[in-house]
Amino acid sequence: MAQMTMIQAITDAMRTELKNDENVLVFGEDVGKNGGVFRATEGLQDEFGEERVFDTPLAESGIGGLSIGLGLTGFRPVMEIQFFGFVFETMDAVVGQMARMRYRSGGHYNMPVTIRSPFGGGVKTPELHADSLEGLIAQSPGVRVVIPSTPYDAKGLLISSIRNNDPVVFLEHMKLYRSFREEVPEEEYTIDLDKADVKREGKDVTLIAYGAMVHTSLKAAEELSEEGIEAEVIDLRTISPIDIETILESVKKTNRAVVVQEAQKMAGIAASVAAAITDEAILHLEAPVLRVTAPDTVFPFAAAEDVWLPNETDVKERVKAVINF
Repeated sequence: MAQMTMIQAITDAMRTELKNDENVLVFGEDVGKNGGVFRATEGLQDEFGEERVFDTPLAESGIGGLSIGLGLTGFRPVMEIQFFGFVFETMDAVVGQMARMRYRSGGHYNMPVTIRSPFGGGVKTPELHADSLEGLIAQSPGVRVVIPSTPYDAKGLLISSIRNNDPVVFLEHMKLYRSFREEVPEEEYTIDLDKADVKREGKDVTLIAYGAMVHTSLKAAEELSEEGIEAEVIDLRTISPIDIETILESVKKTNRAVVVQEAQKMAGIAASVAAAITDEAILHLEAPVLRVTAPDTVFPFAAAEDVWLPNETDVKERVKAVINF
């Protein structure tokens, strides 16, 4: 195995699928010679040529439209939205066309498009670059939303996404790109797109998170352990559809749950998870399901970012609230 950062694992996944399937195409703004803003596609154009890894005009709507046409004609497009805050420019392509194609055609057409995009706070980006907009896409049936939290997961989930016959929005938290390394197999492997992962075993409370908040939750869990509270941490991996079975199995053991997301509170993934737990396991709960989220405000400028983002102290406070309920 090799020690990889998340960005290296993502590059390796695309390289793997470009080798495996000549119908895989990688394109977006500056992804060719420059290798993208974060160098996620670095070296791929040199290896596979300009016809398979190429730059597009600075027009997200055009990138989305191109992906639809390619997906309908047998290709497997891997399109990049340079930052997910720019998704508004191609929303019709993603949720109005790609997500509906299988239903609209009575199952006659697949739409095997992977939409990669960086997002997330903690790195002091300009406005519209860090916004957590995953909830907008998750509400649209017909498209998966996948958010890895580790290099190992990133490679396996991205390979699975590219091979999937339905559209997948694959979101990569910028703070995790180069924040740590871990062992990642150099050979190909896949991870089930619809299965959450228990990142830490515990018996007193279940913490449910995704993306960078998985690491925030793990840090909080380690600190809580020193106080005699053992938290189980579940990484959703895929936020649409949500693996509610894994969540319920944990909650029925711990009898308490806190859901953590970086996005604003209103209409978020955390609300859906909390509601699902209440629907399916209310008789197992010894306290209300609480949430840790960002405030319901516009993502702030860099000077206020650290105050705005949820942190491990916020998580610990909510855990203690359900423990002491």
